Amino acid sequence: MRNPPLHRYATRPGLYFTDDGGADAVVRSETADQVWFCVLEPLDQPSAFYAEAVRLFNEPDISFIEQAQSQKICTRRIPSLNLRETLFMMDGPNYGLWYVHIPKAWDGMHYGYRVNGPWDPNHGVSFNPYKLLLDPYAKGIDGSMKLNPGAFAYACEIMNGKVKGSPFGPMSTVDSLGHMPVSVAIDDRDANKHEGEPSHPHVAWSKTIIYELHVKGFTANAPWLPKELRGTYAGLAHPSTLSYLQDLGVTSIELMPIQAKQPELFLQERGRTNYWGYSTLGYFAPEPSYATRAAQEAGAAAVRKEVIDMVRALHEAGFEVIMDVVYNHTCESGPEGPTICWRGLDNLSYYRRNKEKISRLYDTTGCGNTLDFTNTHVVTFAVDSLRYWAKRIGIDGFRFDLAATLARLDGDFTSYHPFLYALRSDMLLGNLKMIMEPWDVGPGGWRTGQFGIPFAEWNDRFRDTTRKFWLTDVKRNRGGESGVVTMQEMATRLCGSADLFATDPGRGSTASVNYVACHDGFTMADLTRYRHKHNERNGEDNRDGTNDNHSVNFGYEGPSDDPIIIQQRERAMANMLGMLLLSLGTPMLLSGDEFGNSQNGNNNAYMQDNPTTWLDWDWLYSTEQTPELKQFDLVSRLIALRKSRDLYDHEDFFTRLSKIGLLKRSDRVHWFLPSGHAPHDADWTNPAVRTFAMQLLSPDGSSLMILINGSDEISRFHLPADKEWEMVWSSAEVSGEYPGQGTSVDRVAELNEESENKPAGRFSDHLHRLNMMYWHADVNDGAVPEDIYDAEGADDPTLWTIPALSISVMRQISAD
Repeated sequence: MRNPPLHRYATRPGLYFTDDGGADAVVRSETADQVWFCVLEPLDQPSAFYAEAVRLFNEPDISFIEQAQSQKICTRRIPSLNLRETLFMMDGPNYGLWYVHIPKAWDGMHYGYRVNGPWDPNHGVSFNPYKLLLDPYAKGIDGSMKLNPGAFAYACEIMNGKVKGSPFGPMSTVDSLGHMPVSVAIDDRDANKHEGEPSHPHVAWSKTIIYELHVKGFTANAPWLPKELRGTYAGLAHPSTLSYLQDLGVTSIELMPIQAKQPELFLQERGRTNYWGYSTLGYFAPEPSYATRAAQEAGAAAVRKEVIDMVRALHEAGFEVIMDVVYNHTCESGPEGPTICWRGLDNLSYYRRNKEKISRLYDTTGCGNTLDFTNTHVVTFAVDSLRYWAKRIGIDGFRFDLAATLARLDGDFTSYHPFLYALRSDMLLGNLKMIMEPWDVGPGGWRTGQFGIPFAEWNDRFRDTTRKFWLTDVKRNRGGESGVVTMQEMATRLCGSADLFATDPGRGSTASVNYVACHDGFTMADLTRYRHKHNERNGEDNRDGTNDNHSVNFGYEGPSDDPIIIQQRERAMANMLGMLLLSLGTPMLLSGDEFGNSQNGNNNAYMQDNPTTWLDWDWLYSTEQTPELKQFDLVSRLIALRKSRDLYDHEDFFTRLSKIGLLKRSDRVHWFLPSGHAPHDADWTNPAVRTFAMQLLSPDGSSLMILINGSDEISRFHLPADKEWEMVWSSAEVSGEYPGQGTSVDRVAELNEESENKPAGRFSDHLHRLNMMYWHADVNDGAVPEDIYDAEGADDPTLWTIPALSISVMRQISAD
């Protein structure tokens, strides 16, 4: 009986349900000799393919694979797993594709592929039909890998939890079924599936504030959620969770990987897991472990629905959803890793190879393998996956992990890579937010600023400049040394990093995704608590994670009860948060940094699926004015200030040194020294100049004055005389200090019992004017040094006194 014609959309790999009750299966393997589509059914239920399939029996001298080679459709019983496997021989290859139509298919059907071909690992070919492979296009995945010889294509043993064997040795004949995850079919033909979907927020780049979070870690300890929702997609979609995010004020939620994941082999050998998820198992399927237990038990379709419902809830609350995606490598690791999908389907086509020795993989990711984006079909696979998440799940943008790897041709990076053009030109993807992590671990891997329009990029230069200026340079200065960050460097970062991102006509400052901390590295609090990383719990003798953190501990490594150290740390965090949210560009905040979350000094917590990485929310319901609440209020008010002003509603660069305006004075930004005069040329490059002002002007004439005092002494600023100013935000608030008009700072009066429960920042009723020499006054005789108090200067309306080590914002309240 001849197969019916293939589904009209089955021109690309995937599983397509058809109107006759069956499905078309299409998979790519350019070098295989034979491919089978395999359906798994419970042994205690009747088979859907009984009439068509020839039963195979256990023969002592012939394997089930050898028997299947002579049958178009055959089935075998596996009592130990209570499973029946039906194998459909596929037709092909036709331009690298294999096809088959199965007469019956259903939602939730478990399936996979078996692929036969040469076993010649020394030439990069390692086909093994005894391994049931995942469908690269599977929309659902069930089960997980077990550390068992069946998971590996080469003959091996598991001894003391370690794999013993050579990937270049003999082929394994152990069946992988029962030791590996399987694909799950999801019928996606419902014409009404998008009904009731809320409109997407479509936040302009110039208004975007990104918040990076881990789906599980964000709510794993959330006291506002019932236990069954903690650490789940549904927990993130809960009204109380959404309310918290709205109170904070961010616009776009960037989710760390939620595509199905699997721990790398070396983690499995140590009994550990990949908590972050940068080890992708399936590029179309969501990670099941983040779903509620009820959804997991109901199956892959229920897991996916929970993800869709989460995205819809975030949209309804006004948030964009950005997905962190990992297309640079897969979870199969190096040649010694398991055979799960791509290695078994077409090892030569999917992975990049060493030109001198084809048996070896070319690795620019540090993860054992690198997907070959010089292969058109790998590019197509990635684009198909991205379109699926955007169109079906509703994702608004993507952040590409180790994106430099995705744009390498013949080993070298190019902004003209076909994959980048495919993203730009796609009618759906080209209109979404796309953010690149612009580096990898290969040669010439640092490429910040080089991706071009329309891509935004993580700006590590902003990160390092902020940390150095507010942390390590302060420490150097106190030790009598000179800092390294100049006013020019600070100005460039504050104005969107034109030196990096003014690469294409029309490419604006929002291409710079500014951040101080992200999932990878110290949290912002730990930058102020730890001079050195403390990754001992990772089990790698503290060798993992970067040593280049630009962090300080203010005299004590780890948590401290010393009130002076605590105050210094809080001020430093507020300074870095202030710079992050007052700079031109697109700010990205790491979840938990808004209240000082710590990971106990671990700067590489990718395997810590425990309270180390789960956010601690105990402070949220405190009736006292906790440090966490003060910092949260400080951050949320700063975000509100940023969003309320049109000063950030554009993408222009305005910096003194720019590729599009060298030394040209801007009509959008003016720079001042404390004297009120513009800086001289020598000032810009002198790292000793740590006190200056940045005036942002808007077209309507109103402006903000950002006052930066990077010294550990108070400073007097003469503001422009043609305007009146009021202080609206200061990082010194965490210490109860504020810029004061005249010759003294303002400080919070002793709080009474009533005021202690008021939110931080509501300070106007608790200030008194302190005509004092700050904390340097001689308490014995009350003498006030002339450089601190000047009665004549107190009458100068342009004079403001700024607390030490602070960043403050003044708002113009009237103009002449």
